[in-house]
Amino acid sequence: MKMLSLFSGIGGIDIAAQWAGIETVAFCEIEPYAVKVLNKRFPGVKIYGDVRTITKRRLQDDGIPQIDIVCGGFPCQPFSLAGYRQGEEDERFLWPEMLRVVGEVKPEWVLGENVAGLLSIADVSGKQGGTFGTILYDLAALGYRVGWSCYGACEVGAPHKRERTFIVAHAKSK
Repeated sequence: MKMLSLFSGIGGIDIAAQWAGIETVAFCEIEPYAVKVLNKRFPGVKIYGDVRTITKRRLQDDGIPQIDIVCGGFPCQPFSLAGYRQGEEDERFLWPEMLRVVGEVKPEWVLGENVAGLLSIADVSGKQGGTFGTILYDLAALGYRVGWSCYGACEVGAPHKRERTFIVAHAKSK
């Protein structure tokens, strides 16, 4: 399977995917330090700088015609309990860009990762948890079956809690 990795950071999800036999065929990461790490860990793999510039056509023009999985840890600052929790009002709210890419590429699988605060953030109407509900709805509206769960790093042996929300979506059979 071939994966497009959005908001890649230093490639943690991509290393795990590699262990599972999944090939990351392109990254999208804007932070210079993280790009250096990705270049070292995954030499020769295309790295796009801004998610807003990724289109299906651009991927195809760059020789990346097949994407089976789109994954992304879209920026957590809008939802984090450590921040201002501005949600959809935060300029770093980039879920709509990830959704746009998913809608264009139409992968079989989608994997999203974010902080646990995503579950409780209010949407623009003030409804608690509304943004998370919208994300689930967005994927379902594109024809995906969607599931989610929240796990702490301590559940996989780390000495700290660091809870993360994972969203997994699979394209419905035609």
